[in-house]
Amino acid sequence: LWGTSGWPRSTVLSTKLVLCVTVVYIPLMLFGLLGNILTILVVWLRPHMRSSTYLYLSSMAVSDLLILLLLPLDLYKLWRPRPWPLGDLACKLTMFLSECCTFCTILHITFLSLERYLAVCWPITAKTLVTRRRTRALIGCLWLGAAVSAAPVLLMVGVEEGVDRGHRGEIDRRECRCTDYATSSGLLAAMMIVSNLYFLVPLCILGVVYSLIGRTLWLRPQSSRKDQSHRHTVKMLGVIVLAFVLCWLPFHVGRTIFSLSQGTSTDRQETYMDTNSRLDYVNLVSSVLFYLSAAVNPLLYNLMSARYRHAVHSLLHSHSHTQSQQLRTTLTARHSTTTL
Repeated sequence: LWGTSGWPRSTVLSTKLVLCVTVVYIPLMLFGLLGNILTILVVWLRPHMRSSTYLYLSSMAVSDLLILLLLPLDLYKLWRPRPWPLGDLACKLTMFLSECCTFCTILHITFLSLERYLAVCWPITAKTLVTRRRTRALIGCLWLGAAVSAAPVLLMVGVEEGVDRGHRGEIDRRECRCTDYATSSGLLAAMMIVSNLYFLVPLCILGVVYSLIGRTLWLRPQSSRKDQSHRHTVKMLGVIVLAFVLCWLPFHVGRTIFSLSQGTSTDRQETYMDTNSRLDYVNLVSSVLFYLSAAVNPLLYNLMSARYRHAVHSLLHSHSHTQSQQLRTTLTARHSTTTL
């Protein structure tokens, strides 16, 4: 399997373990959906929040939202990995969407950090280059680039007959997973290289960018109001990057180990049983961290950005005020009708 929860399992996971993961997944999904929807609404319903930084963050929230919407399907596969009930097209599209959103989130974090680098280190150039219109166009290009990069997944995954370990006759074992063709043709290895480059190259860029930003802010003799704002924004983005690295590193390590452990079709069952039995539990932990990364960003914005907190509070307060106003109007109308 190629996607968020990752890889074929070589062992039958205990019901207790799957139940524990389910108990973690459900509140994580609900919390993440609420937070990311609020982020999107705050940016698009509050004009003062449509800065280039928050345009990136709202687009990243869309990506995280799509990842979290795929979580119930992953949870279903955790309880019942086979047979796959939705057909080959749904298998390909869900895996493609997961990989596309994964790449898209990485690109957003990278380009947002580069935009902050320009704003801090080259402020005059940033005023010329960084506009809302160009930011929106760049965000569209990031989504397009992520989709093109994830396109090979459509050829890599599909519904195939699973390994029959029980030898109990004719049992429907259709499974949505990485195909034999992907392994034998080298497509899996090539996609693994692309996936790792998508993680390692941005990681190096982020390290260099934040080092330069920190050096620039440190060497400035006086802290103007603008510099304080830059420091606060950079601090928030630094925490987001740290959370991204901590949550996604086990995910990429696990997928790399899975990819390297693949053999030919004839020896795959033996490989799974001997090599990957302990990896199954690592995969579960990395999957939880993967979804945590999609859910935690709105919480980080709320903790580290007073501007974001005020915007969310204003949005919720105006919504509750509108509802109470409508309720008062309805009650007044009913009272008038009764009086008449």
